[in-house]
Amino acid sequence: MTPVPPVSPTAPERHVVLVHPEIHWNTGNIGRTCLGTGARLHLVKPLGFSIEDRMVRRAGLDYWHKVDPFLWDDFGDLCNRMQVVRDEMVLLSKSGRRSFRDIPCQKRLFLVFGSETAGLPASVLERYPPENTYHIPITSHIRSLNLSSAVAVVLYESLRFDLPSGFHAY
Repeated sequence: MTPVPPVSPTAPERHVVLVHPEIHWNTGNIGRTCLGTGARLHLVKPLGFSIEDRMVRRAGLDYWHKVDPFLWDDFGDLCNRMQVVRDEMVLLSKSGRRSFRDIPCQKRLFLVFGSETAGLPASVLERYPPENTYHIPITSHIRSLNLSSAVAVVLYESLRFDLPSGFHAY
């Protein structure tokens, strides 16, 4: 059983959830971004790779051992164990109803992303109302953003009003 991550009493609580991620490089990069923002990384099985894979560690550089991602057998288990309420759930999808710029500013958020090729499964999207779905606007020149880029954009936007102390300039 996956332990529930600890909660910091002062920092905004951000959870990045990857549902069925397929590409180890993306997950390694996302883990590094989570570590840089104080967010917790959650991976929902099945994964398209092993988290012990050297490529994941390489993409996360020498930080991967600090990322300590939480593994979940299914999305429902994560929601139940983490006691997620509807307003904390932010589902990112190309068909999302609202722009990522409209993500609510609140203490605890779960930013949920689907796999690189299939996006979020219908079973995840159907758990929450359309108002919980968001998208990142892009031009018609491309199909989508890279998953690790999308996570970085959304994660930092979710923190823009409440950056935790201890952040320094890159």
